[in-house]
Amino acid sequence: MQNSLFPEPGAALVGAAPPDAALIELAQALPPNLRLGGSSWNYPGWAGMIWDREYPEATLSRYGLAAYAKYPLFRTVSIDRSFYQPLSITQFAQYAAQVPDDFRFVVKAPSMVCDAQLRDDSGRGLSSNDSFLNAEVALRSFVEPALAGLGRKLGALVFQISPLPFVLLDNMDAQIGRLHDLLRSIPDLRGIAPDAVVAVEVRDPQWLSPQFIEALRASGATYCMGLHAKMPRIKEQLPILRKLWPGPLVCRWNLNPLHGAYGYEDAERQYEPFDRLQDIDSETRAALVRVIAGTVGAGQNAFVTVSNQAEGCAPLSIVALAEAVRDLRR
Repeated sequence: MQNSLFPEPGAALVGAAPPDAALIELAQALPPNLRLGGSSWNYPGWAGMIWDREYPEATLSRYGLAAYAKYPLFRTVSIDRSFYQPLSITQFAQYAAQVPDDFRFVVKAPSMVCDAQLRDDSGRGLSSNDSFLNAEVALRSFVEPALAGLGRKLGALVFQISPLPFVLLDNMDAQIGRLHDLLRSIPDLRGIAPDAVVAVEVRDPQWLSPQFIEALRASGATYCMGLHAKMPRIKEQLPILRKLWPGPLVCRWNLNPLHGAYGYEDAERQYEPFDRLQDIDSETRAALVRVIAGTVGAGQNAFVTVSNQAEGCAPLSIVALAEAVRDLRR
């Protein structure tokens, strides 16, 4: 098939970097209910860490997932491309076929459900989006194909709600009501995917109210802790998790606050090719380690994905997190 994620005859395969004994030992020291991973897998600069040599970005995007999943510390990944265009059951199934049985995917819902505005290629809002937080569209375009395609390898369905226009921020009760209706429409996923959880990530602090927390609790969803400069620092988000306890941890460490709320592209330019740590965020790292250790220590699942824009190199950030979790458990 022309759109298959599997290589056509003669296509270049992506090889994994040789296994590192120290990383294998570190992975074995971590609790099985902790899953760490990156935000996508198409980075040539990870050569020598994840890949056996450097490959073009397009090759990694198409064929790199199987090699990614061989890295000892990677037991999850965030599928971010689903935010830009809904994926089919077949596409999800092709991803699932490339990873081990104990691998779990974190999947972002499409912008057609999570963005209140229709945007042009530059990201400028053009008009209101009638499908925003529409339950029927969410089920048809996201929940059902992801569940059917990934099956038991589904970990977290993340509704990352884009920044709202001012007119909607002025009426948050209505937005929370729409979100609650959507979340209530999602059937129990655990009959097919025992570890699956629905999580909501936001980019406006106005969401973080008692009504929002109650909408999550009443629908069986959880809060995705989004570590991004548009949101309060991790310590200020922790009270939300405490109010939803007990439950799993879903965290996406997206952007170092040094770059400001709109500095994602600047961070990307500065950190490329993402082969070394450049701006260590000790505050976030230390707080996140404590949250991870407390969550998994209580028997709950933790799904933590890290972007290169967090500290400069997602694999090395994950090594540091894993070492700190291991040391805290000793």
